[in-house]
Amino acid sequence: MTSPTPQQPQQMPAVPQPPHATEQPPHPTEPALVPQQAQAPHTPQDSQESSAPTAPYQETRIERAIGRGFLRCTGRAMAPYQTAVIRIGFAATWLLFLLREWPHRQVLYGPDGPWNLDMARRLLAGNHAFSVLPWSDGRGWFEFVYLLAIASSALLMLGWRTRTMSVLFMIGVISLQNRSVFIGDGGDNVIHLMSMYLVLTRCGQVWSLDARRAKRARSAAGTAPARDLPGVVLWAVLGLGLAAAQLGGSYGLNWFENGPFPHIGWSLVLWGLWLTHGLWWAVQRYAPGEPRIVLDTLAKLAHNGALLVIMVEVCLIYATAGWYKIQGSRWQDGTAVFYPMHLDYFSPWPALSELLGSNGLMVMLVTYGTVIVQVAFPFTLFNRRLKNVLLVVMICEHLSIAFLLGLPFFSLAMVAADAVFLPTNFLTWLSVRLSGLRKRLFSRGGSAGPAVGSGGGAPEARTEHGGGGHTLVG
Repeated sequence: MTSPTPQQPQQMPAVPQPPHATEQPPHPTEPALVPQQAQAPHTPQDSQESSAPTAPYQETRIERAIGRGFLRCTGRAMAPYQTAVIRIGFAATWLLFLLREWPHRQVLYGPDGPWNLDMARRLLAGNHAFSVLPWSDGRGWFEFVYLLAIASSALLMLGWRTRTMSVLFMIGVISLQNRSVFIGDGGDNVIHLMSMYLVLTRCGQVWSLDARRAKRARSAAGTAPARDLPGVVLWAVLGLGLAAAQLGGSYGLNWFENGPFPHIGWSLVLWGLWLTHGLWWAVQRYAPGEPRIVLDTLAKLAHNGALLVIMVEVCLIYATAGWYKIQGSRWQDGTAVFYPMHLDYFSPWPALSELLGSNGLMVMLVTYGTVIVQVAFPFTLFNRRLKNVLLVVMICEHLSIAFLLGLPFFSLAMVAADAVFLPTNFLTWLSVRLSGLRKRLFSRGGSAGPAVGSGGGAPEARTEHGGGGHTLVG
């Protein structure tokens, strides 16, 4: 391949100079006067190599897998319907428990109980647990905390300001339970753990008042964003309350010790959450560019990480329960279910318990079936059909425990925990049906089409901000 013949440059017409202009010698470093021999030789091979296109970089299979995994973890907040069911389930369980124990609250958690406040303070100093009840000996403070726990549970169940209500819900749960650690039936431990995990999740994407507010904000796009006065007031009041408790030297508010994590105290956690909510609101309102994308990605990563922890926690509960049952002699010979059904404390329906407990074959099948289901469930998560079958069996088992043994709140807590594995198709189908039912019951005229507002349709499952709109706390 030969290079084309170079063309001679065309002669430019001479430009007349004025008579008073004097000719100046060109600068010796001007490129036009550099000798041609001094330039680097240019070969046809060099021109061919420089004009050849470079091959695009080919990603390896491992790199593509890592990229897909990172995009899946940070691209969206996964399982919006499952986290909504968990939020509603645990908030409703704790709310019903507090309402049922309202006449006995002073004996269970208040100053009239056998486990008085001085004994509780000594126990908390030993196990380094956190509770706001030791902050004051007055009866009014206890009543305020109890009512705050009820209100936060109800508002979290409805999905109003879920970010803030999840924090208040956690404080109410751990404060009351750590005040009297000897009260509970096993379900309180599950609620205790899940209340802390819910703080990190976007549990208000669907089936919440926050989702309805987000939908209205999207429909009003192009108008000036609302100032969110309730969120600002709520954020300021909580900040003032936390500052007053911090300056007053309240029990348990340490910066770098006796907290939920090593070398992280409850003061650092609560102030960090308060500042994070304020930063989120400021970025959403005034910096909708790259800072908003970064914070949204971090929030999605925290949500997906907490969701994974919840799933692992449920698997550990069933796996440890099943393997401990295997080691018991009564579970090995198939008679373990017989004994609690004949205890007066666990027999709300004595006649029914006697009827079922007198059938030896039924007792043996329920005993062995319980162990098999609990041990096998963590190994069936990768088989969707088998997992769904065992999930239905476990939910029915917990409902039977609530009905036959008189442990409703333990069963409700476990059913709410099991909801993290419910299939999304079933939940979206249920969402459409509930939305249509709500539309027919509460609409005033008009056709009853499928609604996707707070009831949550498929579009609401992809809400980007999980709380909706320019809200400070929510």
